[in-house]
Amino acid sequence: SNPPILAMTPVLASLEIFDEVGMSALREKSLKLSETLLQWLDDRLADTVEVITPRDEKQRGCQVSLRLKQGDGRRIFESLERNGVICDWREPDVIRVAPVPLYNRFEDLYHFVDRLEQAILMDRTL
Repeated sequence: SNPPILAMTPVLASLEIFDEVGMSALREKSLKLSETLLQWLDDRLADTVEVITPRDEKQRGCQVSLRLKQGDGRRIFESLERNGVICDWREPDVIRVAPVPLYNRFEDLYHFVDRLEQAILMDRTL
């Protein structure tokens, strides 16, 4: 059937942005963001966080899934949300983050890893 005109206006605007930027540029930034995030997780949290997203860039998009090696992942997820991190929880124990190339910056990744590390440290003191 026909979608409502007013509901389609934001879709048209977003498609124009994607067209202006170009999918290849978005994919390139997506790869740089996810590689940076994976590297920072490895560097700072390898002993506490397991990345379950494929490392091969051809097998993933911008989403990164992780789980805690110890502790309560749900509590960590809730702490992240309270601290302004928009992420996703998947039962039974997966936190998903998506550094979206259209609007996320490398600074956002840094803040995420920092807040994740702080949440894990706080959880250990409980």
